Amino acid sequence: MKPQDIIKEKSTLWIFGYGSLVWKPDFDYKRSTIGHIMGYKRRFWHGDDFYRGDKKKPGRVVTLVEDQEACTWGVAYEVTDSQIEESLQYLNMREVVLGGYITEMVEFIPKEKGQAPLLALVYIATSDNPIYLGPASDKEIADQIAVCRGNTGHNIEYLVRLAEFMRLYFPEVEDEHLFSIEAAVLNIFHDCGEIKLPDQKPLLLGAT
Repeated sequence: MKPQDIIKEKSTLWIFGYGSLVWKPDFDYKRSTIGHIMGYKRRFWHGDDFYRGDKKKPGRVVTLVEDQEACTWGVAYEVTDSQIEESLQYLNMREVVLGGYITEMVEFIPKEKGQAPLLALVYIATSDNPIYLGPASDKEIADQIAVCRGNTGHNIEYLVRLAEFMRLYFPEVEDEHLFSIEAAVLNIFHDCGEIKLPDQKPLLLGAT
């Protein structure tokens, strides 16, 4: 599905973020709301050789994997009028050209009671992508995240920011995959309890 086909005759578009978009959208939007989509689970199964890794050591970032019993929590952003084309041009470079993601439309269910479900655009990396890494144990994923960095920073930051988002906005949700990998990274650095990234405040792993 091409973005050009999505925006035909549309004055409003919702974009669902479940990875770095939850804390760093970097495009103009009218408003945002938190909630979830059904039928997908979030997994650190995609490779990143630009933002959080490089060609020699690709980092691990999240994608969505179909699972009828699962749901994935995140943020939906509403873009309107000129924001639609501008945001899609930006995200096409960020997610498709450099990230290897494709677009799908999904039903987003807001967390706030009384808000109706809405249709949202989402970016998903599939297994036929050349930098798709696939499943691995929590320890293997953590070992990879612990040593990778790319143009926007360390892979650990990506993991911790996502965990922080979940604890802040969805404290009732136990994201086992995410938190198990975070715990495995924490175990690697058990001697210090925090990881200091260059030009960043300390990231407290496991902090609420």
